[in-house]
Amino acid sequence: MFIHAATDSVSIASSWDRLSAEETRRLGEVPAANVGDALQRMTVMDGGIRLFTGHTSLLGNALTVDVRSGDNLAIHRALDEARPGDVLVVNGHGDVTRALIGDLIGEIMVNAGVTGAVVDGAVRDVQALSEMGLAVYARAITPAGPFKDGPGAIGAPVAVGGLVVAPGDVLVGDADGVVVVPRLRVREVVDAVDGIVEKEETLRRRILAARSGHAAAAR
Repeated sequence: MFIHAATDSVSIASSWDRLSAEETRRLGEVPAANVGDALQRMTVMDGGIRLFTGHTSLLGNALTVDVRSGDNLAIHRALDEARPGDVLVVNGHGDVTRALIGDLIGEIMVNAGVTGAVVDGAVRDVQALSEMGLAVYARAITPAGPFKDGPGAIGAPVAVGGLVVAPGDVLVGDADGVVVVPRLRVREVVDAVDGIVEKEETLRRRILAARSGHAAAAR
C-alpha cells in the first residue's frame, strides 16, 4: 500500500477498499457475540474497550488512525478521508490522560456519515456524543483535552483492543463490546451467523421447555 506524507506530519494511505452497506448489513442484525463466535472468538477486542454512549449498535468499515499518545491531529485529518459508513478506529496507545475525541469531532463525524469510533485511549463529552447518535467505545473518559501537534498515520493497520485492525475491516459492536471482521472474511462470517443464531435459539427453547417441565412437576 502506497503511503504519502502530508505537510502536517500525518501520513495518509493513498486508498483502501471498503465494503458496501448491503454486504455488511447482516452483521449488524445479530449480537456481536455471535459474530465473534463465527470467527472462533479470536477477533474480539479486550474488555477494556467499553461503550460510553447510549447508542449501542456499531457497524461500519474501519477508518484507521494511529496517533501519538494524547494527540488528535491525525483524527481531524482522517475525517477529511472519511466516507459514509466508516468507523474511526484509533490507536491511542492506551493513554487515558487526554481525550482524543469529544463533541466537536463528533459533529464532524456526523456530517461525514461516520457511524462511531473505537479508541484505544480516552474520550470526553460522552453525553453530547450520545445525543448525536454515535456509538463510541474507549478505554476511559476524561475532561482533559488533547494536543494537536502530530505526528500520525491514516489508513495503516493499527493495534486497538489487543487486535490488529486493517483499514476496511468491518467493526461490529453492541453493549457487550467490539468484534473485528477482517474484510476478506466478511462473506464467510455472514454465511455462518445464521447457523450460530439458530443453534442458540434451539438450546434456549430446550432450556425453557425444561424450566416449564420443572415448574409443572412442582405443582
